[in-house]
Amino acid sequence: MLNVEVIATEELGDRSYLAHDGVVAIVVDPQRDIDRIEALLAERGLTLALVVETHIHNDYVTGGHQLAARTGARYVVNADDPVTFGRTAVRAGDELTAGNMTVRVVATPGHTFTHLAYVISAGDPSTAPAVFTGGSLLYGSVGRTDLVDPAHTDELTRAQYHSARHLAASLPGEAAVYPTHGFGSFCSAGPAVGGPSGTIADERARNDAVLEADEDTFVTRLVAGLTAYPAYYAHMAPANLAGPGPIDLSPLPTLQPRELAERIAAGEWVVDLRDRTAYAAEHLTGSIGIGLGPQFATWLGWVIPWNTPLTLIGENPEQVADAQRQLVRIGIDRPEGRATGTIDALADGRPTRSYPAATFDDLRSGRDEDRVILDVRRDDEHAVAHIRGALHIPLPELADRLGELPVRQLWVHCQSAYRASIGASLLDRAGFDVVLIADEFPHAQELGLTE
Repeated sequence: MLNVEVIATEELGDRSYLAHDGVVAIVVDPQRDIDRIEALLAERGLTLALVVETHIHNDYVTGGHQLAARTGARYVVNADDPVTFGRTAVRAGDELTAGNMTVRVVATPGHTFTHLAYVISAGDPSTAPAVFTGGSLLYGSVGRTDLVDPAHTDELTRAQYHSARHLAASLPGEAAVYPTHGFGSFCSAGPAVGGPSGTIADERARNDAVLEADEDTFVTRLVAGLTAYPAYYAHMAPANLAGPGPIDLSPLPTLQPRELAERIAAGEWVVDLRDRTAYAAEHLTGSIGIGLGPQFATWLGWVIPWNTPLTLIGENPEQVADAQRQLVRIGIDRPEGRATGTIDALADGRPTRSYPAATFDDLRSGRDEDRVILDVRRDDEHAVAHIRGALHIPLPELADRLGELPVRQLWVHCQSAYRASIGASLLDRAGFDVVLIADEFPHAQELGLTE
């Protein structure tokens, strides 16, 4: 039988897969921290034969190149991808074997021009196969089509429409579908629908690309729904085409308070991983607060100037280690150093800063003339609903648009307070008088503050 194990990377909204017959294994779209996969291989007593990539990824640095090198497995990549390393080059219609598994290669352009799906079967030929769809057919959606080149978005969207429909029509209904994207990744054109699993029959019943009979209508709807995506995506495909090297997750050098102060003074990014409430209450002057959580790497990678020296402040070494793991997945390989402990200890007598946290109730009861409300959500979120009179600057643009801000108290909000906390820290770093609205936007709607 074909067994499939899911290796979820919830922080980026992606999944990798380990397919095996009980003896031999195939890994699909591995993330860069391959120690998770190596541990699973060892636990199951499996020999890895193939590492396959559905596409050159735009949202993370692949672990495929290193996993294949470390295990001796064949590294399977589309023959038309201009990589600079040796690999097993495949095209549509090719078949590979691994143990008693057969892998059939299917061209599914759309998310990228050279995107592939892999149909894997094992044992009894009457048993339905599984299809690993990468960024093609997702659960109730498809992968976005504007990442390769905006000028080709229409062309790729049309290709995506036909690829999804081809998979739905050519595979048996009971075939299990295993996408890489669709679990929160910005590589998805829409959220997952119908739960954490699915079959071809499910997609025939719920997937817009399959249900929509008119291609033009599908293209118009998908393109209109595409939102902003992280700036660091621009660096992922070049890294993956070059064959990413190994990672180093060993402890970072420990920095002393004087060194932290010097790095801040030099304009480097010293990022505090504590939660937004603790950061607002007291933080090192000139530091930036990006709380460690599921969105940490996405938002740090989105707002930091690429290749800026980075230092991490955490409550303990384990928190910093978690941040390191998240960061290597997007190509931020080795921060300059770390510091842990209380802010008083890290400040070592130097002045610290703080700013108040408030709610939308506080905003409603305050005096309008004393403040400016700053909305740091995306354009599409703002278009749906926004607070009357609020100034709107999406968080990724904030650091470059400080000159547009009035010299008044800024009350910063987003949808759930996470992005607002980052924005407040950037404004505090620049010397603005800040209030963090540590509240969820639906509360503002309930209070009648929006239009």
